[in-house]
Amino acid sequence: MAETIRTVPPDPPVLKRNPAADPRKMRRIIAEDPEWSLNVVPLLTNLCLEHIASNFEAKPMLDELLPNHKAYVLEKLPPSLPLDVTANLICDEGYWKKCCVERWGLGDVAAYGNSWKRMFFERHLENIIELFIPDVTDPKLVLDMVPLCKDYVKKLNISQLLPPIKDPQKAEEDDSSDSASNGSLDGPSLDHFDFGILLSKLIYLEELHLVYGVKGCGMNFEWNLFEFTFRDCESLAKALKSCKTLRVLRIHQSKVDDEKCRMLMNYLLDHPSLQELNLSHNLIGDRGARAIGKLLNRSQLRSLNVYDNQIRGPGAQALAHALSKNASLLTLNLRLNRLGDEGGQALAQALAKNQTLVSLQLGANLLSEPTALALSQALVKNSTLKSINLSCNTLGQDGGRVLEEGMSHNGTLVDCDVRVTNIDQESEVCISQILRTNQSKTRRKHE
Repeated sequence: MAETIRTVPPDPPVLKRNPAADPRKMRRIIAEDPEWSLNVVPLLTNLCLEHIASNFEAKPMLDELLPNHKAYVLEKLPPSLPLDVTANLICDEGYWKKCCVERWGLGDVAAYGNSWKRMFFERHLENIIELFIPDVTDPKLVLDMVPLCKDYVKKLNISQLLPPIKDPQKAEEDDSSDSASNGSLDGPSLDHFDFGILLSKLIYLEELHLVYGVKGCGMNFEWNLFEFTFRDCESLAKALKSCKTLRVLRIHQSKVDDEKCRMLMNYLLDHPSLQELNLSHNLIGDRGARAIGKLLNRSQLRSLNVYDNQIRGPGAQALAHALSKNASLLTLNLRLNRLGDEGGQALAQALAKNQTLVSLQLGANLLSEPTALALSQALVKNSTLKSINLSCNTLGQDGGRVLEEGMSHNGTLVDCDVRVTNIDQESEVCISQILRTNQSKTRRKHE
């Protein structure tokens, strides 16, 4: 029997370990950027867009980009970029919202036509003007802004205007004289910011609100900080005449007296677009009121506010004469003046002829029973007036009764303020019932 031969397989070859393959002995490679990761590799497109954003000031590029690339760049742009780079190139509202929020915090964009860009440029220009110091601030600072903001500024609300810096050595000498007003040769070249260099260049400006005074002066109060000089008035009047798009003008709390009012009205005669004039909280008397009456006959004013001035009977008569012929004015506010019955009766007689006025404010004007009687007669004929304020006058019980009688024949008046007029309670209740009846008729008419 043959012997079986068994073979034993050879041992497997021993693999020699490569020192280089040992992770414990491998050299560690540390990236130069600690945030770099192989898991997220930026697209070349994004790297290019990042480069465009970081070098935007030196080489602005936006319109050449695709819409999604443009949005990416705008998101990366800082609000601190110079305005001469961004003003006429960037229209994106998101960017301008970012600029507004960083500088002033959140604001009511609805007050600026829902445009963040308009808000930014209006507030930026307002800040420049409010901090302008005559003979110190270079007017070029304002003029350089005009090409950048002229297409976006529609309203300017200037809450302060700074006077020139007063020389301390001459302070005592000037206390007894108005050196700013008389235009002495050794005085400043300007008393406040000169709007003549600006208004004609703002081609879309519609509203201008001004206060010639300094806010927050505290213990540094001086009367010359609240002075609207004759030189100011002359330069402003000429500027207003050149601003053909202006619809609303408000100059309040600025010590506008008769002479300055007459000058302003003279330059505003036949203005092509002015519709609202507010000269409240000033020093306008009868002569100024006559000038305003002249303006009423030569303009298309829809709203006139001379609240809290010094207009008396003759001035009210001049306004009443203009009102009797006017066919455009809708609201007239004469509260807190000194019209007396002389002026009140004249205005009441004008109401009998006027067919456009909707609202009349005569509160706190020293009116009494004769004015109530004249108004009663006017309301019988007038069919357009909807609101009248007679509060804080002394109409008396008889005045209340005659006013009630006239209103009973009127079907359009829906608001009549007779608080603090000394009329009796019965007349007040009857007047309220008449007003409610007219209000119901008006609602049914509009349904």
